[in-house]
Amino acid sequence: MRSTSRHRTTPFRSAALPLLCALALGGCVSAHSHKQALDELEAVKKRSAEQQAQLTGMRESLDREAAQRKAAEEQAASLAKEREDLKVRSEQLAGDLDTVRRQITDLEQKHASDSAAAQEEVAKLQQQAASLEAEAAQIAKEREQLRQEQARLGATLDHERAAKEAKEAEIARLTRTQEELSKSLQDEISKGNITIQQVRDRLTINLVDRVLFDSGHAEVKPAGQKVLKQVSDLLKTVTDKQIRIEGHTDNVPISVKLQSRYRTNWELSTARATAVVRYLIDQGGVDARQLSAVGYADTQPVASNDTDEGRSANRRIEIVLYPKDLKEIADQVETGAAVSQ
Repeated sequence: MRSTSRHRTTPFRSAALPLLCALALGGCVSAHSHKQALDELEAVKKRSAEQQAQLTGMRESLDREAAQRKAAEEQAASLAKEREDLKVRSEQLAGDLDTVRRQITDLEQKHASDSAAAQEEVAKLQQQAASLEAEAAQIAKEREQLRQEQARLGATLDHERAAKEAKEAEIARLTRTQEELSKSLQDEISKGNITIQQVRDRLTINLVDRVLFDSGHAEVKPAGQKVLKQVSDLLKTVTDKQIRIEGHTDNVPISVKLQSRYRTNWELSTARATAVVRYLIDQGGVDARQLSAVGYADTQPVASNDTDEGRSANRRIEIVLYPKDLKEIADQVETGAAVSQ
């Protein structure tokens, strides 16, 4: 987990280097640029702290799951011991029952003269035998219930173990994808054009619009195609994720000149998301069944639209990798384990 944390914060440290350089050259820049660099550095620190908090949450979640599994295993062991004790008691009762039946037979043979005392003794023994039989039947029932409960608990433990292993493997694979993307896109990350964020089993690649598109357009420009090619080279190796391309804009209305092409930001954001999907399929070789496109216009801002910097951050394309059904992944793990046995 510590190794993963270092890799996840690498993009932010890289992004912070230009800021530190800017601070070192304070005598050569304006007071506004100096303050802007400090603000950006503080934002990088904040994002790093958020990443660390998310990793701490992951560790605590895994610790809770381990404690739950340990408690379930201890309960299973206790049920097994109780079942074994009942088995011994059942065997003892079976021996006692045989002894009583032999006594009844002996008394019936010895007191064939219908002695009142013998009949009373026989009746007592018969009652005792009936009680022992009822107790033996109850114990047999409890043993079966314990067996079923033990089997159910064992199946639950196996399923939880498989699901946990599948989740951990998926997070590990996603972490490797993040590391490879961060390495491949290091130049754009250092320029602040791209950020990559992983939260447990979800990975988000955030590209500001100027990397991919000219202002007011939805055709991917050559420089953007180069970036998408690097992204697609990794995405086409990812087979266990769904990939959603999201288009986002600021809240500035479409200019009158462009309204004949894109009436509102909804049309523009959707067109840009669709253009990226089309490139990933046609030029990047990504499986179309894994891809979807959606436009959000200005409904999901990541910064304030009251400043140029905020509006620039809100104009973006997000490529979101999220897991398929975890139950399906766990079933696949269990099937693979059964085949290997």
